Amino acid sequence: MLRIVTDGAADMPVEWGAKYDIHTIPINVQFGDKTYLQFIDLDLDGLYRMIDETRVIPKTSQPSPHQFTEFYKKIAQPGDTILAILVTSKLSGTYASAVAAAEELKGTYNIVTYDSLGGSLGLGFMCRQARLMANDGKSVDEIVAYLDSVRDRIEIILTLDKLDFARMSGRVGTLSAALASVLNVKPIATLKDGLVNMVEKVRTRRASLDRVLAMGKAAVGDAPVYLGVMHARDPQSGQALLDEARKMFNVKDAVLTDLSISLAVNFGPGTVGLLLYPAA
Repeated sequence: MLRIVTDGAADMPVEWGAKYDIHTIPINVQFGDKTYLQFIDLDLDGLYRMIDETRVIPKTSQPSPHQFTEFYKKIAQPGDTILAILVTSKLSGTYASAVAAAEELKGTYNIVTYDSLGGSLGLGFMCRQARLMANDGKSVDEIVAYLDSVRDRIEIILTLDKLDFARMSGRVGTLSAALASVLNVKPIATLKDGLVNMVEKVRTRRASLDRVLAMGKAAVGDAPVYLGVMHARDPQSGQALLDEARKMFNVKDAVLTDLSISLAVNFGPGTVGLLLYPAA
């Protein structure tokens, strides 16, 4: 039996977990001296409410090797194969924790730990395609070869509405002091080659959304794609971006979903992102 596992940095529609039998190990979210487990005792609404009340950005941390071993024991039976498709190792220790857990459980399960070099909805689509391939009788080696073939072709482009969270978190790469000091600027960030970087800045919300679409079009052209839009507490902007993107791209499937806690705490409410995932 193949078990597909990802982590809390993955974004996907809620129903995908059950529909495609995808198991998500939660990340740890620390507010002050209290630690919460994503999905278990802290949801997105609760996260934003606590931030609104305290004006403090929580710290997030990867599951420990022990958390991985216990999670695997919960979702798999001895002899099962586990394919763990995880957030980029360049930004998180999740992959390293999973590798340590796999070593500890060697002989009990056949664990394949895969570094996506990405995150967000890119992880969600990787997991979905892995399950569909498994249902078609493909081997784990064939699935991993497929993941290797798409990993560098996934485009994730996001725009922030405000800089408050980025300033408070202090964890966004290449966010310069000069940029942070500019009022009302709308930064554009990419998740590429395993890293999040601020690549451009524009003055208005409309211009930032137009630029996200233009960058996506320049990257994929008319190639067939699975389209996704992620949003942080702004479903209206997310839906508007999805509607515009449908007109511009050769779309095989499209989804709208929430931005995960691990990105939301760094980028803040109003962030919207575009995911273009190769469909051929």
